[in-house]
Amino acid sequence: MPATSPAHPERRRRRTNRFAALAAGVVTVGALAAAGLPGSATAGEEDQGGGHWPGRYQDVQLLSFNDLHGNLEPPAGSSGRVTEHQHDGTTKTIDAGGVEYLATHLREARKGEKYSITAAGGDMVGASPLISGLFHDEPTIEALNKLDLDVTSVGNHEFDEGAKELARLQNGGCHPKDGCYTDEKFQGADFPYLAANVLDEKTKKPILKPYWVWKKNGVKVGFIGVTLEGTPDIVSAEGVKGLSFKDETETINKYAKVLQKQGVKSIVALIHEGGFPASTSYNYDCDSPGAGDGISGPIVDIAKNVTPQVDALVTGHTHSAYVCSIADPAGKPRMVTSAASFGRLYTDTTLTYDRRTGDIARTAVKSANRVVTRDVPKAPDMTELISKWNTLAAPIGNKPIGYISGDIGNTGTESPLGDLIADAQLAHGKQLDPETDLALMNPGGIRAPLTYAAKAAEGDGVVTYAEGFTVQPFANTVNLQDFTGAQLIQVLKEQVTGPNAAAPKVLQVSSGLTYTLDLTKSGADRVVTDSIKLNGSAIDPAATYRVATNSFLAGGGDGFPTLGQGANDVVGSDDLTALEQYLTANSSAAGPIAPPKADRITIVK
Repeated sequence: MPATSPAHPERRRRRTNRFAALAAGVVTVGALAAAGLPGSATAGEEDQGGGHWPGRYQDVQLLSFNDLHGNLEPPAGSSGRVTEHQHDGTTKTIDAGGVEYLATHLREARKGEKYSITAAGGDMVGASPLISGLFHDEPTIEALNKLDLDVTSVGNHEFDEGAKELARLQNGGCHPKDGCYTDEKFQGADFPYLAANVLDEKTKKPILKPYWVWKKNGVKVGFIGVTLEGTPDIVSAEGVKGLSFKDETETINKYAKVLQKQGVKSIVALIHEGGFPASTSYNYDCDSPGAGDGISGPIVDIAKNVTPQVDALVTGHTHSAYVCSIADPAGKPRMVTSAASFGRLYTDTTLTYDRRTGDIARTAVKSANRVVTRDVPKAPDMTELISKWNTLAAPIGNKPIGYISGDIGNTGTESPLGDLIADAQLAHGKQLDPETDLALMNPGGIRAPLTYAAKAAEGDGVVTYAEGFTVQPFANTVNLQDFTGAQLIQVLKEQVTGPNAAAPKVLQVSSGLTYTLDLTKSGADRVVTDSIKLNGSAIDPAATYRVATNSFLAGGGDGFPTLGQGANDVVGSDDLTALEQYLTANSSAAGPIAPPKADRITIVK
């Protein structure tokens, strides 16, 4: 049970500017064409008294990461690895992530850097493993405070529990329902969350600060933070109630003018929207053969239209790794970066500040993604933090809920874990209504794989509640709705049309539903209509089908408006309970569940 907190004195806020430490890792170099600067970028100019005046050029270190999603412990399976491109053309995988290691790398990297800023691109919380999610992500905020994060934009997942909960994470205070979890009141974030394009519908003003300025010894760098305009499409309606989300580019350009009027000419945009590099290797050169040629997605158009007054873009959301230069509206290259997700990478960028102009010498900007390897000492304060919260979570998290015979992955157009979850929701639907025909699951709601190897003392093949929570942390309910066959066909076509045309969201399907997805075609034709069958029979457009989905999809989320038009709604238990019940009923130590074959969707490439 949450503890009751005594009154807690206001703590001293940490200094924003630090002379502490920072790290090494495997490097991927991506830099704008380096131009010679007058003198050294960091050298001082000696005065007649033997002292040093600041030189004209000052290197400012910008360390950044994004999409941590509360992954305090090293992520499991593929979620805890990065791919590295080798000089001979081959690739290798590297185990990466975990805040104990991230802290060590960041602190080591800061050593000797008197001008160092640490920033993030949103989704620090939300869709979190049990150690953080069970406690409304207070542990992650505590960890970010210890990491000396200076500033972050909001992401879509910061709105999973609504604007009031986001304000609590910023300002502190015990949870309004669950109270305090320890004998100390939750203090909130030491760093500002920026939400320039998220407005209160009544006041028309940003719900949090739109920008923030870092200052040291006359050096000023402004940060503008935005999340993707489409946040309402991928967050539950309750989470964004009373809010409006404005265009990312227009908002950044607006506040860049505000900062310029305040004399802040060095500006970085923190944007929770991203792109898709042509390679999954974190050190892929996306500027080959030309600047920005190897990246696609929403961030490209944003980067091309954000005012040249902005000197660099730190991005996120797509969980991709890239360091690219994309031309600004004036045709000049500008750095655009993303550090994958889950704390597996961080980006080390050098911004060369011109004291004479107050601006960044953009031709000298250099950037590299570095791996948060696990071959460095663990940060003791992070180990202590993880131990504290794991102790509180253990009575719930260590409970076995099922058994598997091998890794059940969550990657691919159709994934084995997607099939398993859809089957679990179909089984739960049939408990609610025996006439339930099928289940559909959004791939973005499956946050991690189920791994065969034991994470702790539970034993190989044992699935614990904590592992299940990491897979499905959103507490969506399983909902039943009636749809006509024509609507069901339309739902499948919405996977590859409308908001999902550029980046298809292929729903995971329960046993019995089969069809062909022809990726050689375009638009809705990619879903081959006459191939759609249920238990071997063609879908009848005039018939009625009982469909189970989670409540997020049932509200039309993820670009599936037709799923928001069902009839005869019935609301069941939460999706994690459905998965737990299915695993418990269908597996045992002697008879574990085998990974599904993921062969329900025939994919033509």
